[in-house]
Amino acid sequence: MSTQPALAAGGARQKLLRWSLIGVSLLYVLILLLAPFAGIVWIALKEGFSAITDTLTRSDVTHAYYLTLIITVITVAVTTIFGVLTAWVLVRHRFFGRGFMNALVDLPFAVSPIIVGLMCVILFGRGGWFEPFFSSRGIQVIFALPSMILVTAFICIPFVIRGVAPILVELGTDEEEAAKTLGATPFKTFLRVTLPNIRWGLLYGIALSTARALGEVGAVLIVSGSIQGQTETATLYILRALEERQEAQGYLVALTLAAISVFILLGIEYLKNKRTKEQSA
Repeated sequence: MSTQPALAAGGARQKLLRWSLIGVSLLYVLILLLAPFAGIVWIALKEGFSAITDTLTRSDVTHAYYLTLIITVITVAVTTIFGVLTAWVLVRHRFFGRGFMNALVDLPFAVSPIIVGLMCVILFGRGGWFEPFFSSRGIQVIFALPSMILVTAFICIPFVIRGVAPILVELGTDEEEAAKTLGATPFKTFLRVTLPNIRWGLLYGIALSTARALGEVGAVLIVSGSIQGQTETATLYILRALEERQEAQGYLVALTLAAISVFILLGIEYLKNKRTKEQSA
């Protein structure tokens, strides 16, 4: 009988600890995430609907959105194709240097975007290693769209690889071997067997790549030159607007990018829950 009060006291302490951790987590979210977002919303919308329409219809703003869209679409396409291919090679094949290649995939996570931009300048800028080759063919890389896509893709490609590779490891090769035994070609095996099995991890990686491409600023700032109406993305427009004391315009564009990112994050959570349900079924 004497153990019951002790058990009750222990359960009360555990319950108190649980709710304390929940409270600390909620406070963290409110202070570091929701409060800044609320501040952006207030500054962006405080001048009224007319200021919103004036900002979103400006030629430099629409061009910045358009350029951001182009970079994001191309980046997602490139990272999806090469990300799946790289994940497949790392998981399904054993070769000399595989460990080094696996570590190299995470390099964009460790290197500052500014350094990525500088590396691109060294390779393609004036006097760069590959600059004569492209200049002789009339192709401008630095301070143009190609370099902006290149650095963004470099930064984003690990997301697809790290989203797909663990699923390939978990799946194993039994279903693929069975398809080959039945006479399926490698390409048909990938389309009919592998791709349906990795689709949620692939979509998760694509969503992360999209969000990262939309918000990239450091590397793009170095290689683009921030030429207004030419090489200025939405994030670079935000920087210029703040420097020119156009806070409302800058925060409004930031709000649109944040809204897209939030939508993507909601999609990510949906995909995670979908995958969890499929695994538990």
